[in-house]
Amino acid sequence: MTEYQFEKVTIVKKANIYFDGKVTSRIILFPDGSRKTLGIMLPGEYKFNTDAKEVMEVLDGEITVRFPGSDKWQTFHSGDSFAVPARSSFELKIDNVTDYCCSYE
Repeated sequence: MTEYQFEKVTIVKKANIYFDGKVTSRIILFPDGSRKTLGIMLPGEYKFNTDAKEVMEVLDGEITVRFPGSDKWQTFHSGDSFAVPARSSFELKIDNVTDYCCSYE
């Protein structure tokens, strides 16, 4: 279920900036201790490592993903989401500016 706004949260002002500014995000902290990031990815290919399980929601655009241990690429569009296991890495291909929300479990 897509949430269109978050209430009663704390936002960390300093951006997370990766890949020479091609991927950015801001941390959102919730009263229950959970956190999410909201970000933008510019076209390119990226590899990320995870500490916690991540659930990525595509808000606008599309993300093509190669999951850990797979040779296949899967594409996710606006409104789709996917999960990546903790302590792993995954690869992304971005063809157009993509807006995303990432939840950490």
